[in-house]
Amino acid sequence: MKNRKLAAGAFALSAVFLLSWSAWAGDDVKPPAGLPPFSWPKDNPYSAAKVELGRYLYFDKRLSADESVSCASCHDPKYAFTDGAAVSTGIRGQTGNRSAPTILNRAYSLAQFWDGRAGSLEEQAKGPMANPIEMGNTHDAIVTRIRGAAGYRPMFAKAFGSEEITIDRVAMAIACFERTVFSGNAPYDRYKRGDKKALTQAQVRGMGVFFDKAKCDKCHEGSNFTLNAYANLGVGIDKPEPDLGRFVITKNSRDWGAFKTPTLREIEHTGPYMHDGSLKTLAEVVDYYDKGGTKNRNLDENIKPLHLTDAEKKDLIEFLKSLSGQGWQSVKAPDVFPQ
Repeated sequence: MKNRKLAAGAFALSAVFLLSWSAWAGDDVKPPAGLPPFSWPKDNPYSAAKVELGRYLYFDKRLSADESVSCASCHDPKYAFTDGAAVSTGIRGQTGNRSAPTILNRAYSLAQFWDGRAGSLEEQAKGPMANPIEMGNTHDAIVTRIRGAAGYRPMFAKAFGSEEITIDRVAMAIACFERTVFSGNAPYDRYKRGDKKALTQAQVRGMGVFFDKAKCDKCHEGSNFTLNAYANLGVGIDKPEPDLGRFVITKNSRDWGAFKTPTLREIEHTGPYMHDGSLKTLAEVVDYYDKGGTKNRNLDENIKPLHLTDAEKKDLIEFLKSLSGQGWQSVKAPDVFPQ
């Protein structure tokens, strides 16, 4: 399809954190209702011990060079696993040029980052650690620091069968944890299962706008409301030096100015929006789509003026709120970290 390219593969997993970690058993973590089943990567299968280790590492600021930033700093449970900012802040107050995407339902996506430069969650986990603007560390230094915390050794042994600590094992544990962070069983899901009281009348009308008039599901399709493809919406493309997104990675002209389509699950809680965080509210997002994006030489063929009425815009926003669900709210940082 013109100007769109499927992401490489389908991902990972996620869990309903309504039970304690110790209560989990077996090798199958089931997502909440409304989400499809999944398979764990053969080279990084599920174990409760690995998920628990990953949770500790995910929240551990010692992975950053100055011990001020963790994975959770930019993907915080308080903000539905984003950071609530237009662009993320790393060590020494440095800021990047892109908004932190949520890790929710990342189990259903393979290529990571807005530009898809990482082929797996494991690969993605390593990136920010060594990025000088984000965590500013080196992989070797991280391994040395984690090895120095004796309390981590039995956790690695339980997760991997030996106390050996490597950057690959660190990334595998973090990725395993992230694959258990879900959002599902939203009012929309309950409505689809037959509970006609799960949605308000405004949300039902908004669902019609979403699927029938605006046809948002051409990109935001399926149970996770994303095709895992890349699209040029024109966001920021009129800047003097625009971020060219996927094109920087592939050098393919079809990817010029294109960015990965995010999930709409929990969208009311993950603003600001777009890859650069330039749109503060869902109302601004709807207005942006309604006007047909920003015209440019590679604008996605699906981005056209929608001519929505004010009432339709309000109903559409209400429908988007019906995609807020369950499964992630009880994820908490450890009270004490291994020493």
